[in-house]
Amino acid sequence: MPSKVALTAGAFDAAPIILPMSTPATPHAILPPTDTAHMAQALDLARQALFITSPNPRVGCVIVGTDGAVLGSGHTQRAGQAHAEVMALRDAQAKNNQVQGATAYVTLEPCSHQGRTGPCCDALIQAGLARVVVALPDPNPQVAGQGIARLRAAGVHVDVGLLGDQAHDINIGFFKRMTQGTPWVRMKIAASLDGQTALENGVSQWITSAPARDDGHAWRARACAVLTGIGTVLQDDPQLDVRAVPTPRQPTLVVMDSQLETPPTAQLFKPQRPVWIYCAVEHDERRAALEAQGAQVICLPHPSGKVDLAAMLQDLGHKHINEVHVEAGHKLNGSLLREGLVDELLTYLAPKLMGQGRGMTNLGPFTHLSETKALTFHEVTQIGPDLRILARLAR
Repeated sequence: MPSKVALTAGAFDAAPIILPMSTPATPHAILPPTDTAHMAQALDLARQALFITSPNPRVGCVIVGTDGAVLGSGHTQRAGQAHAEVMALRDAQAKNNQVQGATAYVTLEPCSHQGRTGPCCDALIQAGLARVVVALPDPNPQVAGQGIARLRAAGVHVDVGLLGDQAHDINIGFFKRMTQGTPWVRMKIAASLDGQTALENGVSQWITSAPARDDGHAWRARACAVLTGIGTVLQDDPQLDVRAVPTPRQPTLVVMDSQLETPPTAQLFKPQRPVWIYCAVEHDERRAALEAQGAQVICLPHPSGKVDLAAMLQDLGHKHINEVHVEAGHKLNGSLLREGLVDELLTYLAPKLMGQGRGMTNLGPFTHLSETKALTFHEVTQIGPDLRILARLAR
C-alpha cells in the first residue's frame, strides 16, 4: 500500500485494496489484446489532463502503426487549445512518423463541430487514418455520434466501447452535465472509523493523515468548483484552495450563504480564483462589500428561507461546471443528501475511535431502514494509514 500520495494526477491511482465494483464496458466486437493495451495508454494520457481541460472533457489519444509501434500520442490541452487527436498527430509529425493507414485509440469520440478548435474527426480523416478505436461516444449534443458517422462515411473503420467504464469515470462530470444539465457532486468527508468528523468541542485537525489530506487536495484540483457552507467559513475561516499538489489552476469556490454573512476579510478571498456566493436574501451593503473583494453574488431563494440548492446546481451547470467537490459541515451535507443532490461520497476513514462527537451529516433520525440512503461501494483504497472510500448514491 502506498505510504504517501504522489503530488500529481497519480494521486488517483493508489493501489486499491478492493477493486471497483463496476464491470468494464463490453466492446461491440471482440478486439485483440493489443487494442486494450493501447486504449489503456490513451486513458493514462487522459488522466494527465485531469487538472487542465475544464470545462472540456479529458481525452487521450494514441496513434499506432500497422507494425504495432506508437507513432504519436497526446492529450487535450486547456480550453481553446488543441484536442488530444491533434496533439497526437503533431507528436507523430515532430517524430517524422507517417500515420497514413495507422490506428488511433481515443478515449472519447472525436468531435465533429467547429468550436474554438476545428473538428478532430476531419483531422484524422485528412491524415489518412485507416481505423479509429473509440472508448465512448461524446454526449455533447453538438457531437453525439456525428464524429463517428463522419469517420465511417470517409471509409475509416471505427470500433466503439473499449474500456468505456474507465473513460466514463475520467469525465463523469462532463457526461452528467451534458445529459442532465447539472454537475457531478462529490462530497468529501474525513472521519474516524466510528464516523466522527470532529470532537464535541469542534476540534478536527487532524483526524486523517498527511497522505490522505494531500490526496484530498488532488481531488479538489480535478474539480471545477469547491463548495462549502457559511458555517464552515465562520467556524474555520479556511482558504479551501489547492496547496498540497501542483495545479495549473484553482477551482472556483462556491459558498452557500443564505444571509450574506461571509466576512469580507475571510481567508477564502486570498487565493486567485473566482468566488461565487449564493444567498437567499438581498442585502445591498453586504453584497457591495463582498463584490469589492471580487466575489460574484447570486440570489436564489427557496421558500424555506435558505438557498435553493437544486437551482444552484442548475446554475452551476449553466456556468459549465462539470464536477463539484463539497467540503462542508454536517448541516449542508445533510441538506444536499436529503434533496438527492449528491452523486458520490469521497470518505477518508482514519484508524481511530473518537467516541461522541460530530457526525458526517445531520440526516435522520429515521424510524425505518427503508428511509436510509443506499450506497454502492465503487472503490476502497488505502492512503497511508487511512482508507479512502468512493461510494455512489444508489439511483
